[in-house]
Amino acid sequence: MTDPFRHHPGLRDQIRPAEESFFRDLDVDEIHRHVLATGGDPNWRTPDDLREANRRAVLEGHLDDDIWVFAYGSLMWDPAMIFAEVRRAHAPDFARTFCMWDDGGRGSPEQPGLMLGIDAGAGCDGLVFRIERDRIEHETFVLFRREMIAEGYVPTWSMMSTDHGPVEALSFVADHAAENIRPGIPLDEQARMIAVAEGLLGTNFAYLDNMHTHLSALNVSDPYVDDLFARVTALRGG
Repeated sequence: MTDPFRHHPGLRDQIRPAEESFFRDLDVDEIHRHVLATGGDPNWRTPDDLREANRRAVLEGHLDDDIWVFAYGSLMWDPAMIFAEVRRAHAPDFARTFCMWDDGGRGSPEQPGLMLGIDAGAGCDGLVFRIERDRIEHETFVLFRREMIAEGYVPTWSMMSTDHGPVEALSFVADHAAENIRPGIPLDEQARMIAVAEGLLGTNFAYLDNMHTHLSALNVSDPYVDDLFARVTALRGG
């Protein structure tokens, strides 16, 4: 087999193997039971049949060859997919933004938090993973079960640049039709929300801190995340 890390051997120790990932065998029913037990919205999840129909529609016309998946957040260091190749990539039409309203996982109804997405913007650096054709069915099932577990994203095919040539990659972009997508929140307000929000999964700051730490470890630059991290850290007293 060709080494998936042949272009970027330094990424080998920064990316969690699929078999070690929590998301590889994600039990959505168990999560649903937990949401109900803690008083959450019983309609929070996307029904399995709708998610699968969406996945098949998105993949139509892309099953004759390997596919690429763009990662800009936790998919970079924990893709949960078996991939044949990873490359550093630049998405020229998107930018990271904390635009996903969260009043449960990393926030509460009283103090909602914000989660990361990508939206139209001046460019975003990340990684692309190549999924071999004979693995597309199962690996995209794993991917959609994770990324499309609830509303918030639109699966989108876009051209990305890499040092080894352009690729068309599947990415998950903020869905402006979703109630939990709130674009345009001023940066100071983003920082204030993230500094104090906490939910079932922990603090919103821990989520941002984890993102900031992993971007640094992967040598992925994003001045927006750096600026937001600095503002939130200052609000929390350093």
